[in-house]
Amino acid sequence: MTSLVGTGVLLRFNLRRDRLMIPVWVAVNTLMVLSMPNTLKGMYGTEAERADLLHQVATNSSFRALIGPAFDDSLGALTACRVGVYAGALAAVTGLLVVVRHTRDEEETGRQELIASGVVGRRASLTAALLAAAVASGVLALLVTAGLAGQGVVGALAFGLGLAAVGMLFATMAAIVAQLTESARLARGLTAGVLGVAFVLRAAGDSASTGGTSQAFGSGGGSSVLTWLSPLGWLSQLRPFARERWWVLALFAVAVAGQGALAYVLAGRRDVGMSFVATRPGPPVGRLGSAGALAWRLQRGAVLGWSFGFFLAGVVYGGLTDGVADLVGDNEKAREIFERMGGQSGITDAFLASMTGMLGLVAALYVVASVLRLHGEETSMRAEPVLANAVGRLRWASGHLVIAFGGSALIMLLAGLGFAVGYGKEVGPVLGACLVQVAAVWVVGGLAVLLYGLAPRVAPLAWGVAGAVLLIGWVGPALDVPRTVLDLSPFGHLPKLPGGDMEWGPVLFLLGLAAVLVTGGLAGLRRRDLTT
Repeated sequence: MTSLVGTGVLLRFNLRRDRLMIPVWVAVNTLMVLSMPNTLKGMYGTEAERADLLHQVATNSSFRALIGPAFDDSLGALTACRVGVYAGALAAVTGLLVVVRHTRDEEETGRQELIASGVVGRRASLTAALLAAAVASGVLALLVTAGLAGQGVVGALAFGLGLAAVGMLFATMAAIVAQLTESARLARGLTAGVLGVAFVLRAAGDSASTGGTSQAFGSGGGSSVLTWLSPLGWLSQLRPFARERWWVLALFAVAVAGQGALAYVLAGRRDVGMSFVATRPGPPVGRLGSAGALAWRLQRGAVLGWSFGFFLAGVVYGGLTDGVADLVGDNEKAREIFERMGGQSGITDAFLASMTGMLGLVAALYVVASVLRLHGEETSMRAEPVLANAVGRLRWASGHLVIAFGGSALIMLLAGLGFAVGYGKEVGPVLGACLVQVAAVWVVGGLAVLLYGLAPRVAPLAWGVAGAVLLIGWVGPALDVPRTVLDLSPFGHLPKLPGGDMEWGPVLFLLGLAAVLVTGGLAGLRRRDLTT
């Protein structure tokens, strides 16, 4: 087919460009999944303990909303319950990032027009992008299946295929959105918004489902309609390691095929660089009187989206707090993990500290994305017309950095307010626990600024740093890794609030380190040539 000419070459090129991004995201996801069986075995070593955990999850709607339902008391089934939703979400993020990067991003920067001028079919770029996402999803499936085979080959295969299916479903969804919008940023934001809605629907459905032990062991129904409206809900209803429902994979296959076909139809009916949803023209009288105003105009959608998401997450996690003591019960291993994540305090305070720390880790992804918007503006040559006027480089960069660093503080503030709304008490300590995370978030953002300012070609390595920090923060405490490894992350030096003592020394040191990193990055930006 002439429309697919050049697909193989473009696929190899895409994989070469993603030789760092895809392995990092796949490694984080794989390690998170494979670390869980040993963790659960250490926490719940006997069948009686696992059966008690299963009963508590089945009768605790808050924790079904958080992690999903459990259908068996085997280590494999409990692993799928404990990390399935989050592993599926990471697989979805990987898929959508890969597809948007190699479709709308290429068109927005003008590189796709250059590629299309050669011997390349009309749909070759879209096909190569989807195949790159398929490679990432396939490698994840193979690693998860091989790593969990000891818990049961059939269940491991079902779980691996389920994660790959979620990744491809959101990859094809991103392919559709990339045809509809003119902005890669908007395409990523809209697809991520759908993922957020899917998470909320799954949480609401699992929380409302019948929580009896008959359902827990897979002999009864009880699944809510809302669960079936979410692809993340489909993953849990696949029931790996618990009488697998293989027909659920057919739902994924139909959805992926339908979305892929629609994306191909849309790709064949538009010009390169154009979209089906036209961008609204700006006001007749310009209101962008400064570099800061331009940066806000470019990033306001992301700031508002992240703000809403963090507030909602705070409300949800705050509402779960009262039930955490019942779930942990007298299990010392579970208590130890919460305390390693949240500090040596009461289990409720430790849970709040671990959840605020988790949101801090996610906020590091926001600050990296916002800082690297500078890199996107430069490589797409949109920065040159701005800098050709009476706008210096530092003034231009500062506008975006205010949004990046100020926005990260804002979303953590809103997360704290969400916790206060959901928990309903101890507003001050919870708010302080969220805000103290900002110091570590800013260190990650400062490193992104340093990489961009000194060596823009390797600036995307900031995503690898954020992924490594995420991996250390999520998996490290569960594996009881040495303190020296945990200290590699700036989050490992923060005081564990609420419940612990406020230590200003580490916080001020991290803030100073962030300032030094930002200063070094801006100095490099001022002296180097712009990317051509």
